[in-house]
Amino acid sequence: MNRTRPAPEGSAPDRAATPAGPDTPFVGRDGPDIANLVGPERPFHISRLTVPPRRPRDLPERPFPLLGWVQNGTVRLHDRGGRRDLPEGRMFFAATGQPHALQGRGEAPMIVSVAFDPALVAGLAARHPQLGGHLFWAGAERPELDALDSRALADLNRAALRLERAAATSLAAEAFLLPLVARLAERRTAIPDGLPDWLARAMEAARDPAVFREGAAGLARVAGRAHPHVSRTMRRFTGQTPSDYVNARRMDFAARRLAGGEEPLAEIAAECGIPNLSHFHRLFRVAHGTTPAAYRRRFRAALERP
Repeated sequence: MNRTRPAPEGSAPDRAATPAGPDTPFVGRDGPDIANLVGPERPFHISRLTVPPRRPRDLPERPFPLLGWVQNGTVRLHDRGGRRDLPEGRMFFAATGQPHALQGRGEAPMIVSVAFDPALVAGLAARHPQLGGHLFWAGAERPELDALDSRALADLNRAALRLERAAATSLAAEAFLLPLVARLAERRTAIPDGLPDWLARAMEAARDPAVFREGAAGLARVAGRAHPHVSRTMRRFTGQTPSDYVNARRMDFAARRLAGGEEPLAEIAAECGIPNLSHFHRLFRVAHGTTPAAYRRRFRAALERP
């Protein structure tokens, strides 16, 4: 039986997602009016889309920067570098002209996407040089990925609701975008002095379930170094072991899954790479100060509260 998960805290459960057709913006081929979607008179465009499962036929180059995050299910991001599967809570930042398209995976995949006036995004970086090298301003060949923990994701969903109701002004667009990118850039720039580039890249990669599902071994694998060397280097620069770091990423992911759906705890634990439920419960309580079941009840009550 098909079942759509409840919307996460701060989302719009009464707002139906738009089924995406072949010409739906940001998914497959773009319609003829895509170039006029945003501009000086309309600095942002926000949409909620159910992403179809068919593979995109091409990779459009859109004339504006685009932020998207997965609100339900899994979405596959196609770009010139290949494909990456994005679970709930994962987000992408596609710079102006960066070719990409989306494909749904599994049950009821849905994204929220926000297109911005290129001049507005360029202006943010001009006024805030700390944003350089990150997100829209990374200068990479493919969209940048990032993720939020459950609380930050709930904040983002609430901000998206406010943006939908706001007047189409640059002030509203900046009020939405600037707190988000400031939070993400601060997290990335909080890297300890001297941290090797290979370890910084591996720690970022370990936010991906395909990596943290393997535990500390996954972190060592993407680092391309022997496990003892990775462990010594992490302890020296971060004070954490690889297991500590990976388990924190696992518990962030678990919290998002608990807040956004009704999957059995055993299924979520397995997705985290932790088949032992007792161990999963212990890790979750340490990370979030409560049990997985109590955490889920709290978020469900928040959704049902008038």
